[in-house]
Amino acid sequence: MALSKLSFFNTLTKTLTKPHRFQSHAPPSVLHIRLFSFATPEEAAAERRKRKRRLRIEPPLSALRHQQAQQPRPSPSAPPQNPNAPKLPESVSVLSGNRLNLHNRILKLIRENDLEEAALLTRHSIYSNCRPTIFTCNAVMAAQLRQAKYSELLSLHRFITQAGVAANVVTHNILLTVYLDCRKTDLALEQYKQLINDAPFNPSPTTYRILIKGLVDNQQVEKAVELKDEMATKGFKPDAMIYSYLMLGEAKNSNGDGVFELYEELKEKMGTEEILDGVIYGNLMKGFFLKGMETEAMECYERVLGEGSRVKMNAVAYNYVLEALSKNGKFDEALKLFERMKSEHDPPRKLSVNLGSYNIIVDGYCAEKRFTEAIEVFNSMGEKRCNPDTLSYNVLIDQLCNNDKLAEAEELYKGMADKKVNPDEYTFVTLMDTCFKENRPDDAAQYFKTMVESKLRPNLAVYNRLMEGLVKVGKIDEAKSFFDLMVPKLRMNDDAYKFIMNTLFEVRKHNEVLKIVDEMLREDVNDFTEEVEEFVREGLRKEGREEEVTKLKLDIEREKAEAAAKVAEEAERAKASARAAVASLLPSKLLGNKDNEDKGLEEELTGEAIDDDIESSVSMDGGEEGTGSGQNGVASEQVTV
Repeated sequence: MALSKLSFFNTLTKTLTKPHRFQSHAPPSVLHIRLFSFATPEEAAAERRKRKRRLRIEPPLSALRHQQAQQPRPSPSAPPQNPNAPKLPESVSVLSGNRLNLHNRILKLIRENDLEEAALLTRHSIYSNCRPTIFTCNAVMAAQLRQAKYSELLSLHRFITQAGVAANVVTHNILLTVYLDCRKTDLALEQYKQLINDAPFNPSPTTYRILIKGLVDNQQVEKAVELKDEMATKGFKPDAMIYSYLMLGEAKNSNGDGVFELYEELKEKMGTEEILDGVIYGNLMKGFFLKGMETEAMECYERVLGEGSRVKMNAVAYNYVLEALSKNGKFDEALKLFERMKSEHDPPRKLSVNLGSYNIIVDGYCAEKRFTEAIEVFNSMGEKRCNPDTLSYNVLIDQLCNNDKLAEAEELYKGMADKKVNPDEYTFVTLMDTCFKENRPDDAAQYFKTMVESKLRPNLAVYNRLMEGLVKVGKIDEAKSFFDLMVPKLRMNDDAYKFIMNTLFEVRKHNEVLKIVDEMLREDVNDFTEEVEEFVREGLRKEGREEEVTKLKLDIEREKAEAAAKVAEEAERAKASARAAVASLLPSKLLGNKDNEDKGLEEELTGEAIDDDIESSVSMDGGEEGTGSGQNGVASEQVTV
């Protein structure tokens, strides 16, 4: 609709008389230019993609200014950063994208119990585009720790440390557990000092729990108490779990007064007369039993577990009470408590039973010589989703073997595969020794062979027991076969060599002894010590064959000398062949009408000047056939010069 003249002039007058604030506007940036209309939706989408590509290549100036403001400017007077300073560990936010996918893939391998593949994938990924995080490495090492694969764990830790993966407090805790499980308390304390002095973070309460429990298990209660005091100076609050470990250590040392002192100290630090954490009361009952105060111990039991009690009990707290009852003549009360624990067990809301609970009851049944009930309880673990481990099997198998129950022990051993539990050296050695006692040497030898085939490492003492058992029943050939099997795997000492040699001498197999001596001289002459040599000579002297040892030593020395001479001859032949090749490539003018100067040049080219190159080519290529390319290269270089 067209405007009237009057309306137009009124609008113009208001516009002209209105005050304006003139502002200078900066020219629009190229990054903010935007077309407000497009012919087709495809053109609009193309423009959006173009703008996104431009933003990826050239970020907005505001973002650049924000990043520059966040970066601290180094002060000219500030000292340079130490390149040897420990690196900060990665935060959990880095566990995303491809690194999270790798983490989940490795966790799947761990759940499938394929620890070798999990560790191998972790190693291969270290130098790839998708580097594993410290959380992934910790997951693999924790799985290896649970299966007591200590050497593989330490090897993986050494590898990631050399690769520059910064450790966090969980990594240090895993190492502390390894050292303490292996009874290397000095290494554990050294690792703790390194954590305190060098790590860019503080230890956690779990660190002190691991250390104190490990020291108590290794019968170093005094050091554990010192560490508890040091923990208090670093600002950590009193922990009932740590005090329970210390009270357990005093109970193991039969120090009832020490148990009561720790209990009173904990009450004083917590400022209360009643401690609601039930983890300490089992060890307090042990203190009462040590002092002969059975009535007070059972009163404590009724007060803590009776009706209306406010004390909070978990599986660990129950297990301490269960052990106190079972070890002090109250096994019937322990069985009643065990049934109560199973009835209260309602995962995940309440966990009142674990593997330790079953181990205590099984051990109690064995102490009562009630092995049938012990096996029944052991096999019923799955009802409460508890899975036995290798230690649980070893304890029960050892009890059965010591009480002439080898058949039941072997049934348990056969069932380990169904539960996906791997036997260890202790399992096989226990069965092997019992088979020898039961006059079953063939089965004993089979257990040893299975142990070796399972890539386990029996020590020299176990090997000696096997050899003694086989020789005792006259199985000399089997003993010799195991000797041949274990020589590459074990570091034999003089006694081991003398035992098998003496056995062979007794059955008049002197040639077999000479074969052993021959292998010793060829593999490592240091194994054939003067003591062993004198023993062999004494055995051969009875048959008038003492000189065969001297002849054998001379023959081997001659063979070694001939082999060395042959190597030197081949090296000299390679040098001569190289000189001939160089001479054939020299220009005719250089070879014909030689004057003194030309002779000197030829000698330089064909002689000493190439000796070093020939020696290096021979040593690298390994002989005459591998020097062809090296000869041509040397010759062409000399001619060019």
